Amino acid sequence: MPKQKITKEMVVEAAFEIARKQGMEQVIVKSIAGRLGCSVQPIYSYCNNMDGLRQDVVNRTGQFIREYTAAHTDPRDLFRSIGRAYLQLAKEEPNLFKIFILHRRDGVSSLEELYRKETDPRVAGFIAKQLGMEEPQARQLHLNMLIYTIGIGTIFSVTTPGIPAEEVFAQQEEAFKAFSLFALKQEK
Repeated sequence: MPKQKITKEMVVEAAFEIARKQGMEQVIVKSIAGRLGCSVQPIYSYCNNMDGLRQDVVNRTGQFIREYTAAHTDPRDLFRSIGRAYLQLAKEEPNLFKIFILHRRDGVSSLEELYRKETDPRVAGFIAKQLGMEEPQARQLHLNMLIYTIGIGTIFSVTTPGIPAEEVFAQQEEAFKAFSLFALKQEK
């Protein structure tokens, strides 16, 4: 049987699957080669360094998360359902959630910069329209929920045997109500 040709895409996908199942710390040349059933040489030929490969895994994780959230979002309640989708992701894919949340973000020196880099600029307008508030308050509500969801999602992804999903979703809903009320009061 002829030898299988190892491609860069195969290396990245193998590294992604290792990170998904075991965590980014297990993404090493030896484990990738083992998963692909090859020697370490093809891995080294595509990876000048592990930092570049890990960045490819971060990018692949971002792609997975965009697809996941799109599939788990209710267009009738977009804002809330996206938040719930991120928490569900933390429960179902804790290693990918950690990679997504904990990857290095260069050039961020304020929460406003983080917000601009991590969100779609149209979301604040959508939230404002949907919830009947001004856009600056909608942006602040979105930032508050982003911070809160990252925090509770991180807790959710690292607890064993795990906090019940219903409890986490209920807590997120309480935060949404409190932040929404605060945002609406800021308009007056």
